Amino acid sequence: MADERPHIILIITDQQRYDTIRALGFPYVDTPHLDRLVREGTSFSNSFVTAASCAPARASLFTGYYPHTTGVNKNADLWRHSWVEDLAASGYHCVNIGKMHTYPFETPLGFHERFVVENKDRYLEGRYFFDRWDCALQAQGLVKQQREQYRQRPDYDEALGAFTWDLPVGTQSDEFVGDMATWWLRTKPAPEKPLFLEIGFPGPHPPYDPPARYLEPYLERELPLPELDPDDLEGQPSAYKELRQHNVEVDHDSISWTLDPTPEQLQRLRAHYMANVTLIDEKIGEILAALEEGGYLENAVVIFTSDHGDCLGDHGHIQKWTMYDIITRTPLIVWAPNRWAGGREIDALVQQFDIAPVVMELAGLPAPASWEARSLTPLLEANAQGPLRTHVYSEQVRDGILTGTEMMTMVRDERWKLVHLLGNDDGGLYDLETDPGESRNLWHEPEAQEKREELLATLRDWRMRGAILTADWAAPWR
Repeated sequence: MADERPHIILIITDQQRYDTIRALGFPYVDTPHLDRLVREGTSFSNSFVTAASCAPARASLFTGYYPHTTGVNKNADLWRHSWVEDLAASGYHCVNIGKMHTYPFETPLGFHERFVVENKDRYLEGRYFFDRWDCALQAQGLVKQQREQYRQRPDYDEALGAFTWDLPVGTQSDEFVGDMATWWLRTKPAPEKPLFLEIGFPGPHPPYDPPARYLEPYLERELPLPELDPDDLEGQPSAYKELRQHNVEVDHDSISWTLDPTPEQLQRLRAHYMANVTLIDEKIGEILAALEEGGYLENAVVIFTSDHGDCLGDHGHIQKWTMYDIITRTPLIVWAPNRWAGGREIDALVQQFDIAPVVMELAGLPAPASWEARSLTPLLEANAQGPLRTHVYSEQVRDGILTGTEMMTMVRDERWKLVHLLGNDDGGLYDLETDPGESRNLWHEPEAQEKREELLATLRDWRMRGAILTADWAAPWR
């Protein structure tokens, strides 16, 4: 009997902000193919990741557990298992093309085929790991654009990590991953088994490096630019202030940051970033076309998301490692017009990893009772009774970049957000109703102390409840 379970296509970008898809209400960016997924699918406008950096967020997505449970609390923490193993055991053919950020990088993780492409600018871990992209460049006699070369440029300190990709067409990392995915779909005989395909784009993570043809339309376009608010900067927790200074002193991912970027610098930075998003969108369109040509889309679920956002100068910060919504709130789109009604936007609070139980259900598999993820299926089927979650959470431990606290933990409900900094005397507390931009920290304000204690208690109970719920899972996998 033929296996009628759907093909599952999971597309993950790296460091893509929520406000980068035109159909979600952001007309300054060109994303026609993601717009199609929004129009014909279901988008979750309040989906929050579980961590403020790549590997912890991805490990949660692929296990159904928060970082403190998986033990993957920062990049380069050991990560070797996932629910992909369950899909494979059940009969799915599982393929990864592009970034996953497992550690070690080439851990099987349950995939039958892995075509690994990792961060464009690897330094803190895996600097001399050669992935499929590195090998392809070398085979063409090309030297990858990278930090050591960028540092030689006279404009390096002013560029803020934004450079054009000047090597031949098809060699930029997102072009390479997108083209490899379409090549696989068009060349590999269609499997008799259902397909699980994860496509991981390395962008728009820095260096912000689109080819010039994607950049030119954005250079003169009016883009939303942040304005530094002295009260915001002064009121930030000490760990955030230390992070800003650290990113000035160390050029992570080829970004020589500054505490006071000019409007011209920010315009150029965001133009490069948005151009990278448009490049990825174009490749997603080509992937969808290849899926349709191969007959996959007749019975498929396509999921699009990103592992976290990027400040791009908001609050005076660059990249991630903070708990602002612009980092923890990311796109989540589920496209399956033959299965669920499309054209819907769901504003309920969800965690990004809540898509994992949906994948298991599509595969006809039970989600483990110990999972901390909660299925989005009731929301997709429009039969949910009440909210899926009243609070969402995110975590980040001290690493080589976030150096001002031992661990940062966020709890957020529909109105309030609290950021707890382990070992520190301060933290963050924001009333998102009166201060949606998170520019006024109420941590020390007398009128907010009752709310602060309430959210600290919520955070405490969440950790205690999780420790009990996941006890049976954690031991055999560590």
